[in-house]
Amino acid sequence: MGKKKINIDNVRTVLKTNKIKTLSELKGVLNTSSTMTVFRKLKEIGYLSSYSHRGKYYTLFEIADFDEFGLWSYQTVWFSKYGNLVETSREFIENSSAGFTVRELESILHVEVKHTLLKLFQEKRIHRERLSDVYVYFSSDKDRQRSQILLRQDMESGFDIGLTYEIEVLSHELKAAIILFFSLLDERQRRLYAGLESFKLGHGGDKKIAQLFGLDVHTVAKGRREVFGGDIDTKRIRKKGAGRKPVEKKLRK
Repeated sequence: MGKKKINIDNVRTVLKTNKIKTLSELKGVLNTSSTMTVFRKLKEIGYLSSYSHRGKYYTLFEIADFDEFGLWSYQTVWFSKYGNLVETSREFIENSSAGFTVRELESILHVEVKHTLLKLFQEKRIHRERLSDVYVYFSSDKDRQRSQILLRQDMESGFDIGLTYEIEVLSHELKAAIILFFSLLDERQRRLYAGLESFKLGHGGDKKIAQLFGLDVHTVAKGRREVFGGDIDTKRIRKKGAGRKPVEKKLRK
């Protein structure tokens, strides 16, 4: 009896229809019990395994619609253009503006990362410092690391103002003032400000800030990732031609 002919187009069709599949499901599609055969065929068409759910799910690069941070999810299953959870966590740490605590990175990646970060630290692929009674993880590059630590210390020194306290205990006057200030910002500035304040509140901050400012919770999360993901283009803070021209500025006496 000759070998069974395996049609790789069947896998591409099934994945394009269903977005994601498990290894056992793909074996059924390919009509094989061989794990190596499945991976060999997946490699031919460019596959990606999930960093959540212990890498249980698979999709194609051409299917994944990555956001600006290189993440994509489908039915609570998360994928990263950087690969597995270890490499994704390291990428976020290395490119962050002020490092990440376990809780902060978990709020972005939507999975538990404590053991992953500890593994990376033990392998000396990232650095760790204890600040304000909590471990913060930084880049392994000394120059980058120094910059991240300084920014983190500067941020923490000012965390006792603004919305650090629970929103529920703010006075009506302070809430009104905050909302008025928020209304004066443009769309991008609102998103970044909301993300910063959400970070200050910690767990559940996205939802609380979204309710306070009338924003979608995903908008707040996006702003938080932008602020602490080191992905802010400062050249875009003002639109071209905005603001007063330099020749019109006057020195303050």
